[in-house]
Amino acid sequence: MTWIDHYLRATYQDGARGPDRYDCWGLVREVRHVIYGKRLLPSWGDVRNTQPAEFTRAYRAEAATMEECAPEAGAIAACFRGSLCLHVAVVVDLGEGLRVLEIRNAKTSARLLRLTDFKREYARVIYYRDKS
Repeated sequence: MTWIDHYLRATYQDGARGPDRYDCWGLVREVRHVIYGKRLLPSWGDVRNTQPAEFTRAYRAEAATMEECAPEAGAIAACFRGSLCLHVAVVVDLGEGLRVLEIRNAKTSARLLRLTDFKREYARVIYYRDKS
């Protein structure tokens, strides 16, 4: 079993931070830290996907500590509808080109998408990395 298999078997739970259940932020937060050695981001466990204004507020707080970038391993992909950030995912490198790992809701499990397929599903995507 590889590390990606663990995350692909995970199930969605709003507010979950692992190790077997995650929401989108929980998955991003853990993969960045455990797999890519990035700083552990705040939990924001009280913010739910049913609270788009609060989700966007949390996004803005974290984006202020980061910089926009092209897709790269460990980058956060922030997804928008208008000015609202509604979803986040993480860019991963499995040796066959960059992919996006995401978990969206209880109806779907985590999944890996090619960058082009991921971007096609969202009106606007901005990628972020920790400031150098």
